Amino acid sequence: MGILENILHNFWWLLVLIGIMIVIHELGHYVVARCCDVHIEAFSIGFGPKLFHWQRGETEFRICCLPVGGYVRMAGEQPTDSPDPRGFNVKPRWQRLLIVLAGPAMNVVLAFALLAGLFMLHYPKLAGATQAATVGYVKPGSPAARAGLQEGDVLVQLEDKQDPTWEDVALREVVSANRLLPLLVERNGKLLHMAVMPEAEPASGLGSAGWIPQTDVEVGGFIPGMNAERKGLRKGDQFVSIDGEPIRMAQKVHEILTRSNGQPAHLVLRRNTQLLEMDFTPVRGELAGQPSWMLGVELAPRVVYVKLPFVDAVRESVHQNARGATLIYQFLSAIVERRSSAKSLSGPIGIAQLSGQAAREGAFPFIELMASVSLNLAIFNLLPIPILDGGMILLLLIEILIRRDLSLQIKETVFKLGFVFLVMAVAFVIYNDITKILPGS
Repeated sequence: MGILENILHNFWWLLVLIGIMIVIHELGHYVVARCCDVHIEAFSIGFGPKLFHWQRGETEFRICCLPVGGYVRMAGEQPTDSPDPRGFNVKPRWQRLLIVLAGPAMNVVLAFALLAGLFMLHYPKLAGATQAATVGYVKPGSPAARAGLQEGDVLVQLEDKQDPTWEDVALREVVSANRLLPLLVERNGKLLHMAVMPEAEPASGLGSAGWIPQTDVEVGGFIPGMNAERKGLRKGDQFVSIDGEPIRMAQKVHEILTRSNGQPAHLVLRRNTQLLEMDFTPVRGELAGQPSWMLGVELAPRVVYVKLPFVDAVRESVHQNARGATLIYQFLSAIVERRSSAKSLSGPIGIAQLSGQAAREGAFPFIELMASVSLNLAIFNLLPIPILDGGMILLLLIEILIRRDLSLQIKETVFKLGFVFLVMAVAFVIYNDITKILPGS
C-alpha cells in the first residue's frame, strides 16, 4: 500500500469511526431535548459550510465539510439567543441537566453495547496465562531488572493491592513514571520485599517497568523468504523451550537466538497434544530495523477465542469499560500531577492511524477500537471545561446550588475562555501526532 493510499485509507476509517461517535452523541442530546419539548433549530454532523441539508419539521439536518465534531443547535442555548418560549434556557434546570448529560451517556452506552456484543462472538483469552501476576520476562537493564525481579516471580502485593492481576499492575505502572512502587514478590516459596520505579517511555510518557506477563508463545505466521514452514514449523506450534530454557514470552526467544550467534538451536514444541523436538539453525534477518538472528516466524502470545454467554458478556463489558474509565482518570490525574507526560495524548492524526490499522486487521479489532474511542469521548466531554458538556453541567450545578441563573456576562466570558482552551488543546494534540511520525522523533 502506497503512502497516499495509506493516508486515504486511514482518513476514510477515521470518518467512519468519528461519524458514528458524533451521531450517537448528538442523538442523545436530540432525543432528550425533544422529550423536554425544546425547540431544536439544527442537528449538524461536522462544522463549517454545509455540504448537504434537509428540513424536517422545525429542525434543519446538516452534513458539513469539517467532520471533526457535531452539534445540536437549540433555541436559547447561547447567552445571546433571542427569547423563545420553548428555548433551552427557559426549561427547568433538571431538564437542561438531563439534555446535556444525554450525549456522554449515549457514548457510554455505545461502548458498553459494542463490547458486550463483541464478547458474545469473539472473546480473547490468553491460553496458559496464570491468574496470579507471574513475570514471564524481564528486559535487561530495565527498572524491573535493576530492582532484582526475575522470570517466574509472582507479584503477591503491589502497593496496597493484594494478589494483583496483570490488569491491576498495568493500571498502576503506566501512571507511575519515576515513582517507586513497593512490591511483595514470591520466589521459590520465599517472600521478598522490593520496589520498582517505572521509567517514562520517550514516545508516550507512560510508565514502563520492563516486565512482561508470563504467557504461552506460538508461531503466529511466517516471514516471507525464510522457509521456516518447509523446515518443519507450523502455524499454531507452541514453544515449550529452546536449548533447555523455558519460553514464557516472545522476547525470550530473541534473547536466546542472539546468544546462540547463529548456532543450531534445540527447539521443543507442542503441536496439539504432542511434544516435538527439532534442531533449527537461525538465519540472519532484520527485526525492528536491527540485524538479528531469527527463526523466520512471527511470534505471538497464544490466544484462544470463545463465545461468552449473554450474562458473562455483559459482566465482562462492564468490567472492561470500568477498568478503561479508571485508567483514563488515573492517566489524566498523572498528567496534572506531572507523573506522566502529555505527549502520550493523541489527536485526529493518531486516531486516524489507529482506525486504519484496526480496519486492516478486521471487524473485531475495529469494533474494539470504536468502543474505546466512545468511552474516551464520553469522559473527555464530561471534563469541567467550558464549551464542553462537562462545563455546561458544572454551570448548571452551580445555578441549582445558588437557585438562580448566572449573569449573561459571566456565561459569555466562560464560553470564550473555554473556546480558547479547546483550540489550544486541539493544536497541542495535533502537534503531538506530527512529532510522533516525523523521522527521529
